[in-house]
Amino acid sequence: MRHLNKIATAFCAAALGLLSLSSCEGGDLYGIDAPDWLSSKADSIANSKNQGGDDVIEGLEEDVYTIGNTDYTSGWWSSFSKYYQIPDGKKWVAQFNLNINPNDNTYYKNFALVISSDADRGAADYVEYGAFRYDFTNDSVTYNSQWGTDLYFKFAESTQPFSPVDNADAGLQKMNGKVTLTIDRSDDSKFAITISNGTVIKTYNQPFPLRNLNADPSNTTIRAFLVPEGSFINFLGSTIEPIGGFTSAEDKQPLSMELTGVPSEVLVGTDLNEAMANVTAVVTFEQGVTKTVTAEDLQFQAIPNMEDLGQKTLVVLYNKTFKGANCDKPIIASKAFSVVKELSAFTATYVVPTPLTVGADDNSTGFWGAHSDNIKIEPKETKMVSFTNYSSCENNWNNFVLVLCRADNTEYAVVRADNYGWGDNYASCTPQMEEGRDWDVWRAAMDGAKVTAYITNNGDGTADIKAVMVGNDGATYTQQYTGMKNIDPDNFYFNFTVDGCHLVFDNAVGAADNSTGFWGAHTPNIQVVAHQVCTVNFTNYSSCENNWNNFVLVLCRADNSEYAVVRADNYGWGDGYAACKPAMEEGRDWDVWRPAMNGAEVTAQIVNNGDGTVDVKATMVGNNGVTYTQDYIGINTIDPDNFYFNFTVDGSHLVFK
Repeated sequence: MRHLNKIATAFCAAALGLLSLSSCEGGDLYGIDAPDWLSSKADSIANSKNQGGDDVIEGLEEDVYTIGNTDYTSGWWSSFSKYYQIPDGKKWVAQFNLNINPNDNTYYKNFALVISSDADRGAADYVEYGAFRYDFTNDSVTYNSQWGTDLYFKFAESTQPFSPVDNADAGLQKMNGKVTLTIDRSDDSKFAITISNGTVIKTYNQPFPLRNLNADPSNTTIRAFLVPEGSFINFLGSTIEPIGGFTSAEDKQPLSMELTGVPSEVLVGTDLNEAMANVTAVVTFEQGVTKTVTAEDLQFQAIPNMEDLGQKTLVVLYNKTFKGANCDKPIIASKAFSVVKELSAFTATYVVPTPLTVGADDNSTGFWGAHSDNIKIEPKETKMVSFTNYSSCENNWNNFVLVLCRADNTEYAVVRADNYGWGDNYASCTPQMEEGRDWDVWRAAMDGAKVTAYITNNGDGTADIKAVMVGNDGATYTQQYTGMKNIDPDNFYFNFTVDGCHLVFDNAVGAADNSTGFWGAHTPNIQVVAHQVCTVNFTNYSSCENNWNNFVLVLCRADNSEYAVVRADNYGWGDGYAACKPAMEEGRDWDVWRPAMNGAEVTAQIVNNGDGTVDVKATMVGNNGVTYTQDYIGINTIDPDNFYFNFTVDGSHLVFK
């Protein structure tokens, strides 16, 4: 990474002209992860280990680009080819060099062909027929090499069946070299796939055509794309022009770039290089080719400077061609950030997604079959969601699925309850779960499990996800995905989807007729970490008989042992309560306040000060339009690293927003 202490006059002039811009937009047609791919292209073609695809193919056009990292680090669903659209009655033929890691014989680390409806990944009408991986085993359950609703194992054959021991088989190396891939829809009575390098030949011959999964029944086109895992692909040619066009082997000039990972705040005195270490750019070149560029290859300037407090404009310059030579005209993008004396505290907000139920009650909804609405997460904010997970219990993945995306639904990543995920940004995160999980026990326990999910936008281009699952067996399970990179902190959303399960989001506690007695119902525990402010919005309904027939807030540890309990009516108890200062608005008339609380709109803030004290602040707008306040400042004896809260009721009920 280079910090431009002295920047060329032309750069400065261009940068100053960008002060009114938020960013330069680039395309997002497909990702190319390896900057050195083209320099080795000639050798890759000349030194193909097998020559099974050397026959001249009529109509094959040059389409030269690389899919996956050339150091074999691309995880599943992290790199994709272009989209190739195959109309009904047509055949698609593609050629490419497949590069298998010579030091890793894990049988599934090759590539998969994915066949889908005619829609972009992440779109509402995107549906997969299935995935067809190059490897093949006779055990379709333990070592499944294809999956999906419309690709049937019984129609697949291969000249290289695998018998993996500990997931390894040296036969994987036979897949190296030039591969010819064919999808044949030319005969309307069948559907066929062939993948061959002359040595390993895998076929799929279905004696009937594909059904139409497109939202528009008049559109019979399908899409195909490639996904490597632990390998990389040097694409060579195609008989069908992909979305975005063919890519020639000629060098290409950069046209524009889109920045991600720019922090919303930078502490004064921080070096610009350090502050922007997580910034990446998707650069669009001629012919629509894109490549992800890291901070080391970008040049930064802060305008006006980094020394003074206030809003700044980050100006970023990139001056390389697609091959890495100096380009004819550098491209520039910009984005705003702030230099601050003290970083803002993290905030947390409890939210209730809509609709309140996602998926059919009988768990028949298939993967991606239903979604909650998108919820936005601001920089340095955690959104918390509580729900009940109901599962068919057939497979580990028949549970909640969390989609992390932009406002337009293009995905950052998808993560599941069972320590698995995928997507462009998934490879950078660290999946974690509790030690010693017994999958058979866990799977059964997830039917009716109470789940609290935490989704955090760290504001610096990274995101964290945590789920606490209390199973129907009473055991607590955890699932985390930390350090997910390349997130745009100003454009970060999430939604829930299902797969053979359904979710019921918790939006109320207590019976609707206010008959639930004291301590008769509780929300799940919500954790508030040190230096975090948590906000909960809800409507309070009361029997109005007594002052205490309203919301009750319990402050506790993870094991439910209490620090303190506080109420809406300036009263509380517990070891930590004695040191606090209860305060309410002056001159409260209890006879007026009590009926006003039936339907009162309440905003409660729970503040973990990180020093062993907690503050609780509630604003209550009564049904009479009057605003009431209730604070408990300085509750002590708090372990800042083990602090939770929940709501309970007493002749009342609460509906959360």
